[in-house]
Amino acid sequence: MTEPTEPLSEHRADVIVVGAGPAGSTTAYYLAKAGLDVLLLEKTAFPREKVCGDGLTPRATKQLVAMGIDISEEAGWLRNKGLRIIGGGQRLQLDWPELASYPDYGLVRKRDDFDETLARQAQKAGARLYERCNVGEPVRDPRTGHITGVHAKLGEEKTPVTFHAPLVVAADGNSSRLSLAMGLHRREDRPMGVAVRTYFTSPRHDDDYLESWLELWDRRGPQDRLLPGYGWIFGMGDGTSNVGLGILNSSSAFKELDWREVLKAWCASMPEDWGYTPENMTQPIRGAALPMAFNRQPHYTKGLLLVGDAGGLVNPFNGEGIAYAMESGQIAAEVIVQAHARATPAQRELALHSYPKVLKETYGGYYTLGRAFVKLIGNPTVMKIAAQRGLTHPVLMRFTLKMLANLTDPTGGDAMDRIINGLSKVAPKA
Repeated sequence: MTEPTEPLSEHRADVIVVGAGPAGSTTAYYLAKAGLDVLLLEKTAFPREKVCGDGLTPRATKQLVAMGIDISEEAGWLRNKGLRIIGGGQRLQLDWPELASYPDYGLVRKRDDFDETLARQAQKAGARLYERCNVGEPVRDPRTGHITGVHAKLGEEKTPVTFHAPLVVAADGNSSRLSLAMGLHRREDRPMGVAVRTYFTSPRHDDDYLESWLELWDRRGPQDRLLPGYGWIFGMGDGTSNVGLGILNSSSAFKELDWREVLKAWCASMPEDWGYTPENMTQPIRGAALPMAFNRQPHYTKGLLLVGDAGGLVNPFNGEGIAYAMESGQIAAEVIVQAHARATPAQRELALHSYPKVLKETYGGYYTLGRAFVKLIGNPTVMKIAAQRGLTHPVLMRFTLKMLANLTDPTGGDAMDRIINGLSKVAPKA
């Protein structure tokens, strides 16, 4: 990290954040709030759509509250009380746990204006947002290889422009072109998921529980087939439901099947009065990758920090990405603020190298448990037994909900919290 050689200008800042999704906007918000000059570069223009379930757990809700976002119903947020789990002929409704560390409710909000809400909050804090700013190659110091800025094309005219900063944050999602250009490739030994979803006009739009179907059956062939994934139905509160599938790459079916067709067939198996029929579909089926369990590392190298999907921070237990995108953004900002205040380049580097360590300390053990879980549920026999037997034990399922949603009190929690925290602590932090 080197100091700028000229005064701050329109195209120069303390930090450049590439990508204004939840990870990038949260990073920019906390950096700007701490008084740093931040450029937030977004390749599209708001509002813009992202493939997502749109359901937010209490973990993500906590992050929104911390950023000062108005999450009232009047501001367009729909609250949910917990998770309804369906599988093995069973139906279990579990409220979110009562904890000191997290609220006891989740939220639902469409991504097209959810992301914009966060980006505008970063702007209000002082971040300088450039929309329609397509970032290409990094600018690198020829002596050290450190990133010192980015080349980009700006606006409808695609005007070439170069932005400079001694630090760059890659918040550019799963494909993370910036990370690739800096030589950081995806780890093949980490799980990857895919989400496909669409929206239907439905009388179930105001359901106050997120609904998760643990058994995902493909009934289109001569023999029913249990697939390695789960289905969801989230009421949006606006007359529509978000209906989708999350699929893991832990079985041969992952590459074989057309998951859009699987979603259509799954929707066709639903009760007719729910309205999940082709004529009620309000948007095309779209898909996106879910990069899990630190699938790109290191999270800091040569002036570049990775946050959110760029660093593979999706929870392998449940496919949740937004909470971890926002949390990693906050952690990255705290590290950068501390590094910025150091007197020498060596001291700044020392501080910045703590970022991957903090991430591993925070999530490493839990994600290792998640990788083992992904391997288990990739086996259809295990999945079937788990759904049939597990759902008949409410206490076991309450434990499972805490484990899958990563919702525990770190200190002073109950016996379940202590077991989950203990397991995460002793698991290798890879």
